Amino acid sequence: MSSEHPSSPSWSLSQYLPQEETLEITRRKSQLFIGVPKETRLQEKRVSLTPEAVSLLTAHGHRVLVETHAGDGAKFSDHDYSEAGAEIAYDRKRVFEANIIVKVEPLSNEELDLLTHKQFVFSSIQIKARNKSYFEKLMKKKVSAISYESFLDDQGQYGVVRAMSEIAGNTSILIAAEYLSNVNDGKGYIMGGVSGIPPTQIVILGAGTVGSYAARAALGLGAQVKVFDKCLLKLRRLQEMLKSPIYTSVLNPNTLAHALRECDVLIGALRPEDGRSPCVVTEEMVKGMSPGSVIIDVSIDSGGCVETSELCTHDKPIRSKHGVIHYGVPNIPSRVSRTASIALSNILTPLLLDVADRGGIEETLRNKPNLQKGLYIYNGVLTSKIIGEWHSLPYSTANLLLGGM
Repeated sequence: MSSEHPSSPSWSLSQYLPQEETLEITRRKSQLFIGVPKETRLQEKRVSLTPEAVSLLTAHGHRVLVETHAGDGAKFSDHDYSEAGAEIAYDRKRVFEANIIVKVEPLSNEELDLLTHKQFVFSSIQIKARNKSYFEKLMKKKVSAISYESFLDDQGQYGVVRAMSEIAGNTSILIAAEYLSNVNDGKGYIMGGVSGIPPTQIVILGAGTVGSYAARAALGLGAQVKVFDKCLLKLRRLQEMLKSPIYTSVLNPNTLAHALRECDVLIGALRPEDGRSPCVVTEEMVKGMSPGSVIIDVSIDSGGCVETSELCTHDKPIRSKHGVIHYGVPNIPSRVSRTASIALSNILTPLLLDVADRGGIEETLRNKPNLQKGLYIYNGVLTSKIIGEWHSLPYSTANLLLGGM
């Protein structure tokens, strides 16, 4: 009779060896010191952070310094900001002591002088309007700067540009409705139409974000819309987005001229090419439009796409040429400054919180290539090839300066 022995456990050699303890590596969060200066550019009424955004940032332990009256243009008072936890700076120089400066418009020459060393600046850049000395000053201050026009969000889109374009597209139709009425010596038409009366005719140049949202707003009011663009793919995308039949056409001078003779409103929303919007509406085409028609040239900030357009201000927004009303104010989102400020703040706030969670902007830039695309100066070194070649300035790649991904 054979005796049975209990089976012994099977152990591998590695299990007898000392094992390394696995520790969870936690990120070291950083506290941010954010400065919000008052915008000084003529008729700029937006503000980069709303009181709601400040409340969220201060609740996470960050310090926010807001210049007095910074939110007045968007109907946010100093009291609103102080109640949200912000410090109010009555001396402009104090705001520029912050480590991070968030603005709407590019820094002015006065603000460049107020910068201290090693700061980060979030703002628009409007590259075509900046000269060589502007970038040399930034480089001398050893600052780092990220432009709204270039950085991408987590979905790979130009978040700030898209948000402002959506606002400009919707607002352009509301402006057109205002000037189409007889209160402003227009044709006396209602935008859209009512039962038994033919709808107003809208021509939109450009099927990008501005044109798409202008078309959506016009259709929502009951207008008849015709959209022109040189890109057939954009026109197809617009049809899919609107989910309704709409007249579309590639840009053809004869077809466009015929459409302009019949239209009540023209919205110019063509994107710039090589820094300037293509001018596709000639003065002869404008002469063929019926008296009292309205032109809203949203592209005016990049030269305009209508030959007769002129740069105007919010105080004097229109000119009349050949009996046609021309609206040529750049920066249309500033006309609805509270909405535009909230839209901008909604993009910046989670970005700033992410920067803090990752331990600082440098670490965020290393791990977020989409944000890195907006970086044009890092610690005083130019990282934009476009700016460097345009102004004959030395530049390096951001990835090299940041030590790779």
